[in-house]
Amino acid sequence: MKAVIVDDERLARLELRRLLADHPDIEVVGEARNGEEALQLVPKLAPDLVFLDIQMPGMSGFDLLEKLGDLPQVIFTTAFDQYAVRAFEVNALDYLLKPIAPDRLAAALARVRPAPPHGKLEQVFVRDGDRCWIVSLPDIFLMESEGNYTRVCFGAERPLIRRSLNALEEQLDPAVFFRAGRRQIINLKWIQKVDVAVSGALVVTLRGGTVVEMSRRQSARLREVLGL
Repeated sequence: MKAVIVDDERLARLELRRLLADHPDIEVVGEARNGEEALQLVPKLAPDLVFLDIQMPGMSGFDLLEKLGDLPQVIFTTAFDQYAVRAFEVNALDYLLKPIAPDRLAAALARVRPAPPHGKLEQVFVRDGDRCWIVSLPDIFLMESEGNYTRVCFGAERPLIRRSLNALEEQLDPAVFFRAGRRQIINLKWIQKVDVAVSGALVVTLRGGTVVEMSRRQSARLREVLGL
């Protein structure tokens, strides 16, 4: 499994490399000293796993995750457990508190999942004020365009991410996510029922009760997709 280390402290990077030497299945393919370097390096190397410091000069680890298009698996490394880890709520693979203990590193690596093939999004990073999530795509039932931002709907949460709906659509699996109209994309696996409006357009009810009316053009496409 290919890994990249992102940390502004040289000694911290060296120590993590030393600890990872005991795990031959993890290949460190690159290092970045800050978020700006990582923003160039991570897309180029396409690692399966990133060890990411949270508080760095300039761009924080959270800032970096917001800017990355294809999000790898993430293990946070931080000296600031009292605020950073509590702010991060969902689906980080793990976090390691500095100085990193060998047994904690081993436990974190034991949780590493086989990396999905690159190309389609598998998860997105979302931040809303002090709250942050890494959200798996299957958990998202609706995406709504708001200008150059997209509102991502999962669970009871509705935060905005700094990416346009069109940009997101290019990386979504069309077998799962369907463009309902100009402003909305739905997760087909969340459809609970489909009704026909007076206009003839389809009205989709998603699990949880969210109702989305299709455009007339997309209604015809959805009929084909669902075999209606």
